[in-house]
Amino acid sequence: MSIISPQDVKKLREETNAGFGDCKKALSAAGGDFELAKKKLREMGIASAEKRLDRDAKEGRVFSYSNNIHAGLLLVSCETDFVALNHNFVNFGNSLIKELVESGRNSLTTSQELELKNLAATIKENIQVKKIFITEIQSNEFVKIYLHGEQSKIGVLVKLKVDDFSKAEDKMLQNFAMDLTLHVAALAPIYLRNDDVCPNYIKEQEEIFAKQLELSGKSENIVKGIVAGKIKKHLSEISLLEQSFVKNDKITVRDMLEEISKGISSKIEIVEFKYLRIG
Repeated sequence: MSIISPQDVKKLREETNAGFGDCKKALSAAGGDFELAKKKLREMGIASAEKRLDRDAKEGRVFSYSNNIHAGLLLVSCETDFVALNHNFVNFGNSLIKELVESGRNSLTTSQELELKNLAATIKENIQVKKIFITEIQSNEFVKIYLHGEQSKIGVLVKLKVDDFSKAEDKMLQNFAMDLTLHVAALAPIYLRNDDVCPNYIKEQEEIFAKQLELSGKSENIVKGIVAGKIKKHLSEISLLEQSFVKNDKITVRDMLEEISKGISSKIEIVEFKYLRIG
C-alpha cells in the first residue's frame, strides 16, 4: 500500500481545487498515481453533483458575448451568491457563452455538459445552465448588451436594424440603444409589440377585468369601454414599443424610435430583445 504524504495531497488539491479529504481518498484509491487520482476525483465529484441536482439553485449570473455574426446571453444558476462570484464559475460562463456564440449553437455539446458537471463537482453546488439565447446579426443590424451590477443578475440584449447602416455608429443612435437596454432592464417588457401578444391571453384578461366590474352596477356598454381601456393600459405595460420611455415618461419607446430615425435621417427599428434575470 502506497504511503500518501501531505505534500502529495496538497499538490493534488492545487491542481484540482478538490477538498483535502477527497484528495487523500482519491490518492489512496489510485495507489498514489496522480493521473488516476484525478480521474477518481472527477468520478467522485460527478456522482456527488448528480445528487445535488434537487437542491435549489436560485442564485447565479448572466453572461454575454457578441461578434459580427451572432450575439447571445447565457444564464447559469448556482445555490449561493458567493459562488456566483467564484472565478471558476465566472470563467466557465464567459468561456461557454463565447463558444456558443461563435458556433451559433443554442444548446450544449456533450463536452460542454461534462465541463458543467466537473464545475459542479469542484465547487460542490448545484450548477445549471438555465437559459441560452443566441441571435444572428444581419448586415444592417447591430446589438447592444447590458449586464446589471457586479453579479450580473440581469442581462439585456437589444437588436436594432438601420436602413442606412452607415449611420449605425451615430452617437445619437448609440446612446439611444444603450438607454434602450437600461429601459428593458428596468421595466422588463414581455413582448416587442401589441401584435405579438397571444389573442387567448388578451381574451383571458378581458374576462378577468369584466369579472371585476360585475358588481359595479354600470351598463354593459360602459363596462366594455372600461375593459377596453384596461386592456390598452395593460398592453402598454407589457409591450416594449408601447411602454413609456424610461428617460422621458411623456413619450413611448415607439415615439423615441421615430424621433431618433428623424435625427439620423435613417429609419431604425427594434428587431428583437431578450431579458434574462436570476431568480
